[in-house]
Amino acid sequence: MKTTKFLLASMAIIVLSAFTIKTSVDWKISEGYSVKFSGTDAEGIFKDLEGDVKFDNANPENSSFSFTVAVNSINTGKGMKNKHAISDKWFDADKYPNITFKSSSVSKEGDAYKVTGIMSIHGVSKEMTIPFAFNENSFSSKFSVNRLDFGVGTMKGMSKKVSNEIKLDVTIPVTK
Repeated sequence: MKTTKFLLASMAIIVLSAFTIKTSVDWKISEGYSVKFSGTDAEGIFKDLEGDVKFDNANPENSSFSFTVAVNSINTGKGMKNKHAISDKWFDADKYPNITFKSSSVSKEGDAYKVTGIMSIHGVSKEMTIPFAFNENSFSSKFSVNRLDFGVGTMKGMSKKVSNEIKLDVTIPVTK
């Protein structure tokens, strides 16, 4: 009899704990996302963003992000600048077609979130911590990247006109 009660109690604990475990939610990236960049003599957008978003607002440590931006989707508003940006003198899109970010941890302090992960640009991968905000249907972030840290535009001459620090303004609308 004691064995039966013990087994029933154990099963009840397992079943009840299954309902209290919080898991991240898979989100789908919606139309209308924007990846804007700006710096001295360099501004525009990247038009092609794909990614996997698993986010748990209540338990951000259960979250993960993975994004890919196609370098060829750059749009500066000027055809020649676009061609120059994807050339081997800057992003070298033929050799390095994507910019990627894959998270390793997500945290929340007050109302602010931070995601830490590996950013890969131009064949160089570096750990970065990026602040972001979340509302009920979108993520947004403003941060800077030093292009020289990733070997982008290191040639002499024209690269001096473009600031080393490139500001990024990212908005990603999502649905469940």
